[in-house]
Amino acid sequence: MGRAFEYRKAAKMKRWGNMSRVFPKLAKAIEMAAKAGGGDPDMNPALRTAILNAKAQNLPKANIDAAIKRASGKDATNYADVNFEGKGPHGVLVFVECATDNNTRTVANIKMYFNKNGGQVVPTGSLEFMFDRKAIFEFAMPDMDLEELELELIDSGLEELEEEDGVVIAFANYTDFGNMSSKFEELGIELTKAELKRIPNNPQEFTEEEQADMEKLFDKLEDDEDVQAIYTNIA
Repeated sequence: MGRAFEYRKAAKMKRWGNMSRVFPKLAKAIEMAAKAGGGDPDMNPALRTAILNAKAQNLPKANIDAAIKRASGKDATNYADVNFEGKGPHGVLVFVECATDNNTRTVANIKMYFNKNGGQVVPTGSLEFMFDRKAIFEFAMPDMDLEELELELIDSGLEELEEEDGVVIAFANYTDFGNMSSKFEELGIELTKAELKRIPNNPQEFTEEEQADMEKLFDKLEDDEDVQAIYTNIA
């Protein structure tokens, strides 16, 4: 099926189906984008993308509007992006992206989750080369054939294009996120998802029992309000 559809399968894992976990993270992403670039999606591509992804995961409009409003308020929270790299049970590699308003709290919590669940945080930069950072776009197949679409997108940074059942997923380097987004707008293609993801360049197989041990760590991480995304090298 290819890497694109393996990504889609992984993206639907049960732990991301928990709305009580996902919705606050989506709202925080919207709030951060609005605070950084303004609350008008038409003038703020990052906000437009955050809203697109939130809608794709069924975040209610009221939540979206509230997040934008919070960003423009005088008491808006100042969030900072911070990443953690670690090794979990059975040697699984884990890359954690956070958005926090209290770095001391976040550092302490992330280290605790790893230490108490068979893992450890490693120095920044130790694992980053084990993941390829990609821009990933999902959309319905437009009124053109796949080869024609590929030719249209390749000059904007397209690396890989896959289609199944009328759904297309395009991969590009993360540095071409803006170029690709602009090209989709030019072509009149309405995206259903647009994300930056870290994909393992050497995924590893683990047994179901080993993955059950890992889930204990993942659950703790994903319950944390500061954690925005988790990536692993699980095949």
